[in-house]
Amino acid sequence: MARVFNFNPGPSTLPLDVLKIVQEELLDYRGTGMSIIESSHRAPEYDEINESAISLAREIFGLSDDYHVLFMTGGASTQFALIPLNFLSEGQAGAYVDTGSWSGKAIKEAEIIGKAYVAGSSKDGSYTFIPKQEQLQIPSDAAYLHITTNNTIKGTQWHYIPAAKGLPLIADMSSDIASRQLDYSKFDLIYAGAQKNLGPSGVTLVLIRDSLLKKAKSGLPTMFMYKTYADKKSLYNTPPSFSVYVLKLVLEWIKGQGGLAGVEKVNRAKQERIYQMMDLHPDYYKGTVQKDSRSWMNITLRLPTEDLEKQFIAEAKAAGFVGLKGHRSVGGVRVSLYNALPLEGAQKLAEFMDAFRKKNPA
Repeated sequence: MARVFNFNPGPSTLPLDVLKIVQEELLDYRGTGMSIIESSHRAPEYDEINESAISLAREIFGLSDDYHVLFMTGGASTQFALIPLNFLSEGQAGAYVDTGSWSGKAIKEAEIIGKAYVAGSSKDGSYTFIPKQEQLQIPSDAAYLHITTNNTIKGTQWHYIPAAKGLPLIADMSSDIASRQLDYSKFDLIYAGAQKNLGPSGVTLVLIRDSLLKKAKSGLPTMFMYKTYADKKSLYNTPPSFSVYVLKLVLEWIKGQGGLAGVEKVNRAKQERIYQMMDLHPDYYKGTVQKDSRSWMNITLRLPTEDLEKQFIAEAKAAGFVGLKGHRSVGGVRVSLYNALPLEGAQKLAEFMDAFRKKNPA
């Protein structure tokens, strides 16, 4: 078996230990004579998976029973609409910080349903930075404050939790959830597509404080209400059971790494190794964002020419480093360092970067 170093931005790499468990249990899940893919979501085997995933999520994120753990579908893009549907009343606005493509899409969905107030933006700076607290203008009568904690396309990340002036704080953490230690209890609602740090595509994790849930509007279609999922522990209808099963295994793996402290230690070392190479040779590997806003998860850079970028991506793939092409909207190179990418991958990529520069001077 020849495993590559997988730098894909999502769906992305999964822990090898988790994949081995899935492989071992795929045909016969714990003596049931069938795969968990084939099992009823009402079966006791799946109920144990569901309950364990809920318990592990609360444990790993340091959340009390006051938070509901929901397993939903439709990715973050569906949450863009469900949040204003549930929490914007007539005449109210949601406050959003615009830091890139995904926050921009969230704002557009809110504007379809109600009103959106841009409380801060880095658009005029080509989304190369995260606005500082003093740059935010948060209206006190807004329904909530929404941020996108990591920006996969532009390569920026929030390194502080903004003060929301008493408003519920909502965060799209799709691309950096569970990557570092945070006080997750400062957020009233967190959502994340699993396909970057938590599992395969197909399930969206939602963590919602009970006090916020109680403010949700009634009278919406059943599957558009967070209460539907909370009341039935995400079992009102058939859930994305296989994705939840793998998510549970990934949460167990995170716990086995020493929890978020252990994961953060490795993630810090990975990003430091790549940024160190870029800072040593800034005219060759040109970072695209301000240093105080650099993402640990998605490192974006440009080489001296587009031809060199194409050559770099092709030779890297041939050497076993896949998924390094920048997003189609911005080009360049993107190094995604999600949790399951081993430190060795970042170290070896840095070595490749150094060798490539020496072999191909600008």
